[in-house]
Amino acid sequence: MNRITSAPILAIGLLIAVLPCSRAETPNIVTVFIDDMGWSDLSCFGNDEVETEHIDRLAAEGIRFTQFYVNSPICSPSRVALSTGQYPQRWRITSYLNNRKSNRERGMAQWLDPEAPMLARALQNAGYATGHFGKWHMGGQRDVDEAPPISAYGFDASLTNFEGMGAKLLPLTWEPGWEKPRKIWGKAEILGEPVTWMDRSRITEGFVTEALDFIDATAGENRPFFINLWPDDVHTPLFPPLDRWADGQRGRYLGVLDAMDEQLGPLFDRLREDDLRETTIVIFCSDNGHHEGAGRSAPLRGAKTWLYEGGIRSPLIVWAPGLMEPGAIGTTNESAIFSAIDINRSLYTLAGVSSPSEIELDGEDVSAAMLGRSPAGRSAPLFWRRPPDRPGFGFGYEEDNPDLAVREGKWKYLVNYDGSTPQLYDLEADPSESTNVATEHPDVVKRLHDAVTVWNEGMPQDAGSR
Repeated sequence: MNRITSAPILAIGLLIAVLPCSRAETPNIVTVFIDDMGWSDLSCFGNDEVETEHIDRLAAEGIRFTQFYVNSPICSPSRVALSTGQYPQRWRITSYLNNRKSNRERGMAQWLDPEAPMLARALQNAGYATGHFGKWHMGGQRDVDEAPPISAYGFDASLTNFEGMGAKLLPLTWEPGWEKPRKIWGKAEILGEPVTWMDRSRITEGFVTEALDFIDATAGENRPFFINLWPDDVHTPLFPPLDRWADGQRGRYLGVLDAMDEQLGPLFDRLREDDLRETTIVIFCSDNGHHEGAGRSAPLRGAKTWLYEGGIRSPLIVWAPGLMEPGAIGTTNESAIFSAIDINRSLYTLAGVSSPSEIELDGEDVSAAMLGRSPAGRSAPLFWRRPPDRPGFGFGYEEDNPDLAVREGKWKYLVNYDGSTPQLYDLEADPSESTNVATEHPDVVKRLHDAVTVWNEGMPQDAGSR
């Protein structure tokens, strides 16, 4: 229920230059990066409390992946990884970007260096129209008001929320019984204009509307588009439409999830139309695990900010019916282990664009798995480091959050910087990480301990190890 919008969504100056490219070889690409959604929150991943029908249909026409990971259990570094194809530690973004003082105290950068190898810039240089619509959170938030604009990272157009520079949608919130809405994040007006105040429960629709306008604007240019559609749903605070209001955080979360799914529907329907269906790839996943008490990641252990599976494993749907192996459509890949940095690297291949020659990406090309042509995922191990401000004992869990983690095949190893509390789990037999088998496999422990230690020592350090 869109109770109030102070102004219509403004078309954000599209800088669309006509550049040469062959449509036969250059698919459209859309990444949909949900904010704080748990591994089991979609009904196609097991949620029986609400039906995410539009997202489920996307899965039925594509491929679900159950062994997919993001590269951090918290938002800003996870977004850096998907955008750059590199571990976010390389760019000193290891937790959420906050105010200047907090960023300095945690040993973090104030924003993502524009020199980072942005997929968007590579696609833009290859002739793509590029747009970012939704949460950014890679620079320009709180009092950090001199961060580079989103356009500096390779985007022709952008519309963001309170955690990015430039044109934005800001939320008006409603609760039952209120006579008028209330503003939150009002100070974000210093981070760029124009600003449109919009009912919080309809903001995903606002970003979708802008993305659809962008698609329409490129239609006559005979060139592909790359779009980030990154809602700030289902992140707290939770304000579902009033007709879906419920008591308790879980109930309100389900109301927001249901409304978000509904608001994404028009985008998915547009991509199914004849001029786009055969040439478009959609990547749909979450930026990290669920907020404890709101979303869920059953049967996985942990949640957002934790290095256990519930913090870093994400539901993934890849939709590309015109490009996929026909027999793979509608299937579930339960074996391919890969992550957001690998999606980034794979999109270079799928777009027919060379990956950066001057810098090595950490991601591997898993495009064959993404299109259902191979069951195999990444060959190298995956590594994680705990956000420096999340040592454990909080966020719903009374225990330590391990400092480091590595996934190699069926094995998951976690350990602290000083070597204490080593944990080894066989995820094929124990996806909930309930039985530590470290003492039974000392050779595996040593190999993975050495690997994650070397990886961590090769990365810039933050305040977490002090």
